[in-house]
Amino acid sequence: MSEGPRFDVVAIGNAIVDVIAQVEDRFLDAQGLAKGVMTLIEARDAERLYGLMPPGVESSGGSAANTAAGIASLGGRVAYIGKVRDDQLGAVFRHDIRAAGVHFDTPAAADGPATARCLICVTPDAQRTMQTYLGASVELTAADIAPEIVAASAVTYLEGYLWDRETAKEAFLRAARLAHDAGRKVALTLSDPFCVERHRESFLDLVAAHVDVLFANEQEVISLYRAASFDDALQRVRGQCDVVALTRSERGSVVVAGGEVHVLDAAPVPRVVDTTGAGDLYAAGFLWGLTAGRDLATCGRLGSICAAEVISHVGARPLVPLRELATPLVA
Repeated sequence: MSEGPRFDVVAIGNAIVDVIAQVEDRFLDAQGLAKGVMTLIEARDAERLYGLMPPGVESSGGSAANTAAGIASLGGRVAYIGKVRDDQLGAVFRHDIRAAGVHFDTPAAADGPATARCLICVTPDAQRTMQTYLGASVELTAADIAPEIVAASAVTYLEGYLWDRETAKEAFLRAARLAHDAGRKVALTLSDPFCVERHRESFLDLVAAHVDVLFANEQEVISLYRAASFDDALQRVRGQCDVVALTRSERGSVVVAGGEVHVLDAAPVPRVVDTTGAGDLYAAGFLWGLTAGRDLATCGRLGSICAAEVISHVGARPLVPLRELATPLVA
């Protein structure tokens, strides 16, 4: 690389406004919602469910956007690419992500579907059940991928949720090519087991051909390789890309790179309130450490610290500056 990157990370994903409410399990049963997973819904279903949910917290979200906000909270230089409509929720999303310290200038759509929203029901066991209307977010195309931003970012981070539309796949592949042409790295999060089920073969091709750093949880990596166990999946994914970071909830994470294997404990949490955003913030801490040149074990511990903060409260973005929590590890 002839010059250093302007950004540590550029994150690309679905630009979504989250609506988070605390519910009992009987609410999920009454609405026929599959607990603990993300389900895609249409606009009219989103309106109906929103009307039935108890009062909640509304905040800008989206998996990759949450990761970007986490990196900014750590003091990292981060940009975001995602599509919103020029409506009220689109303005809220733009304001919130910029206020978090993230560079965001993707043009809003002047017509078409409304800005995306995710209706998140959190049960007393801290599990989150997500009903997502993708709206304008999936209208992202290759034309929205700013080559000067990708080329100026040490890592381009791709959100697996965006892999549903052909135009979005083209955007991903363009971003990956631009990053590698500039001598940069490409990272991918698999996002959700059902996402993996829908796109297993194309994800396998994407990982093998374009991804340098892979993030997945235990269920996702087992699903990707149709493995019999986590250990089986771990052996299958080794060597597929430079670095693999696999999260296992309260059992911590496993980071693999070449001959290195790091088994890391989860960071302690006094009380788990809401698991929304745990994987997103793990990726934030890990990528911040990686772009700062930290060793892989430290990167994993940074991810665990960030994930622990976000699951200790309602909402998928940190409530305290993550840099303060990370300082003991990097001082």
